[in-house]
Amino acid sequence: MTPATYLIEPLTLPETIDAPDAADFHEFGRLCDALTLETWGSLDRATAPPARLRFWRDNAYTRMRIFFVRVDGRMAAKSWIRFEQQENLGRALLHVAVLRAYAGRGIGRALLQRAEELAAADGRSVLMSFTEHPADFDADGPDVIAPLTGTGALPAAARGVRFAAAAGYQLEQVERFSSLDLAAAAPALDGLERDARTRAAGYELLTWTDRCPDEHVEQLAVLMSRMSTDAPTGGLSFDEETWDAARVRHVEDTWKQAGNVSLVAAARHRESGALAAYSVLELAPSKPWLAEQDDTLVAANHRGHRLGMLVKIANLRRLADYPRVERVTTFNAAENDHMLAINVALGFRPAGWDGEWQRSVTSGTAASSQ
Repeated sequence: MTPATYLIEPLTLPETIDAPDAADFHEFGRLCDALTLETWGSLDRATAPPARLRFWRDNAYTRMRIFFVRVDGRMAAKSWIRFEQQENLGRALLHVAVLRAYAGRGIGRALLQRAEELAAADGRSVLMSFTEHPADFDADGPDVIAPLTGTGALPAAARGVRFAAAAGYQLEQVERFSSLDLAAAAPALDGLERDARTRAAGYELLTWTDRCPDEHVEQLAVLMSRMSTDAPTGGLSFDEETWDAARVRHVEDTWKQAGNVSLVAAARHRESGALAAYSVLELAPSKPWLAEQDDTLVAANHRGHRLGMLVKIANLRRLADYPRVERVTTFNAAENDHMLAINVALGFRPAGWDGEWQRSVTSGTAASSQ
């Protein structure tokens, strides 16, 4: 039987969300939401249209190409591929998702092949992807697949797992997706904060919203660059990133133009004046019930003073100004024992798992594997 063929269409981004040519963009957004609901049963991990439009635009640091397939006139599947422009010039991040009702027809394979062809044409030989899995399986049971790190697991029978493995991708890392109920966590914060402040007597807290003060931005850039080297990455291939004030401002402007509010707490070493740690919370107006924990990092030479706990609690305290927020979500590498211990003490509980997959290819092999 001849395999079905599908028209893979590129998504063209409109200038604004209410532009006359924005119909495909909005339909694509509804597809994204439907896929999120199928996997998670809520829109906690969905993104609002203004943020999508901002995050998907090309800039000096990343370039994206987005595609969809229609079946009987309805968008049924999507894919995208992202090329970094400053570092990691030999790799590409790609993702394929198909609505459950249209699975098993070869649509995902067609979209993956197109993405891999684009990666090959751009000289990218390391391909990365990810799969998403609610915490509705026994991670210690027999029917799981573990990454090379040996920490964390995914359900072996999950559609995304089977698809990635069949396409030649290797599971390199598992990330834990966690959720914190703010009301339930509140009683424990005072004791945790007292302990952290005692251990961090040589440090002072700084906080800001949306934009780092000019006097700290260069030091913040140093800390943000260390996220690419200090956070566990399992067997994934990443280059060290170089950050400067301009790159920090780009990220801040992107968050702001997407309509989000970013709350930042930092710890400064009193004696040297150096920023030693920082943590970021993101709030999106489309999800007033939720805050998303973004980066948290403690510089290696300042560890052992409870600074991670200190800056996280400082930001959680600031959520009192956003009384509609009910919970906070975050991601951690399953092998990141130290940060996970902080989050567990705060009250974060597992909500799901993400698989981080990688495949290295040589010229001419990407398309033929499909």
